Amino acid sequence: MKLTIFEWFQSKNFYFFKTDEPHKEEKKGWTKLLILAGITTTFGSSLPVGYNIGVVNAPADIIKNFCNESMYTRYGAVLSDAQMEFLWSAIVSIFLVGGSIGSLTGSWLADNVGRKGAIVASTVLLMVAGVLFMITQVSNSVETLIAGRLLAGLAAGLVTCTIPMYLTELAPLELRGSMGVLCPLGINCGIFLGQIISLRQILGTEEFWPYLLGFYTISVVLSAVAIPFLPESPKYLLFVKKQPEQAFRQLVKIRGVPEKLLTDEIQEMQLASQQTDDEDDVWNILRVLTDSSLLLPLLLVMFLQAGQQFSGINAVFYYSVSIFKTAGLDELNSQLASIGAGSINLLMAIISIPLMAKCNRRSVLQLSCFTASFCLLILGLTITYIDLFSWMPYLCILAVLSFVLFYGVGLGPIPYFIGSELFEVGPRPSAMALGSMANWGGNFIVGMSFPSLQTAIGPGSFLIFALITLALFVFIRIYLPETKNRDPGDIALLCKHGLRSRVLDTASQSSDTVVTVPTDDNSV
Repeated sequence: MKLTIFEWFQSKNFYFFKTDEPHKEEKKGWTKLLILAGITTTFGSSLPVGYNIGVVNAPADIIKNFCNESMYTRYGAVLSDAQMEFLWSAIVSIFLVGGSIGSLTGSWLADNVGRKGAIVASTVLLMVAGVLFMITQVSNSVETLIAGRLLAGLAAGLVTCTIPMYLTELAPLELRGSMGVLCPLGINCGIFLGQIISLRQILGTEEFWPYLLGFYTISVVLSAVAIPFLPESPKYLLFVKKQPEQAFRQLVKIRGVPEKLLTDEIQEMQLASQQTDDEDDVWNILRVLTDSSLLLPLLLVMFLQAGQQFSGINAVFYYSVSIFKTAGLDELNSQLASIGAGSINLLMAIISIPLMAKCNRRSVLQLSCFTASFCLLILGLTITYIDLFSWMPYLCILAVLSFVLFYGVGLGPIPYFIGSELFEVGPRPSAMALGSMANWGGNFIVGMSFPSLQTAIGPGSFLIFALITLALFVFIRIYLPETKNRDPGDIALLCKHGLRSRVLDTASQSSDTVVTVPTDDNSV
């Protein structure tokens, strides 16, 4: 018997609202609007980000040849190998620079045009970038390619800053983690799709590479049709725009039940809104950076986002083909094995949806960081002594696949949305922007430094990644409070003393007042 998508969610215990008892507030679950928002942003916003990250590796030589020919025919310049590598580095890295700039812009857009307005802005940028990619060869212009990469990077920064925030603000408390991991799920889908489509047997050819770069535009255009039907964040409307009627109207629409069944949630939002009305609610990046009470949550967000990149995940993917070749696989099978590693990353992103609904963030992140660090250590050692034993290349392959798996458990998805659970609505956009910038900045640093590290110390570079990931594990163990099913206001009380905070206490124990702040029994 075939099931609709909504019946499938129900069959997996992703329940919907029922209204058999009209005066009883029931546990909240997936609704059609939540699913629509998740699908639209995953495939229309997050997937193109991952696609642009992963698509340029395979056709690199073909695009370099185009750049050489374009520079010669237009300017009469013959590029040396060093000049070509510099130009290629610029083409690759301009996307990461755009990501950093887009992240900082995202906080301003999220507060001034809304979460939904920021989605529209990123969609327009992605469409324009896709068009530029597809006309690059026809226009015989390297500048068009660079402009496309820059615009795609700006859109990517907006996406990683605003999409996790938007989805977690729409979600009820029980589904906040599951909605939060949809952004990294889309990114991993995009990386995986880019790896497949860029094979020479598909679009990775001299004739079709411009269409390869712009292929993601199909997903953007299809998803854009649904954007007018997406709701605005009720929390944005209430806390930022000070429009309670519109906020509660949107909340009722999102939850799919009458307002009388949302009494508790509405009262909590009204109470939080009254508290923010008594404070200076004008937040920006400078204020977030200088507020001592936000030091610890800001460090957590930025360290987790940067640590995700400094774990060396992109370097491992870059090196995986060489490892598979060393194990005796030919060029094609090595590429397919690398795609297999990407499929594990994608599988873990899918598994993380129910995992985040059931598991604590602290435990999952600690497990992920510790095991990933161990796998990196084994990887560095086995590459160093790869010729010592005949079975050593296969241990390298196992280390690569195990690292990707354990990375995907927690270090892959959680950093993207943890800022939404650590910060209240006011400082949240600025904090998410700074975290997103740390992620793109880390990606840029690793991308620029890894070739030099590889030349200087070879496999020892993976030992550096292992040490950084282990240090992140220690920092998480000491300073990360459990955020699952807990109000960000409670987390703010736990973290307000900076590095002197005792995050494993209850919020009431960490408060200087006598107010008792309830915590969820299942969140510790």
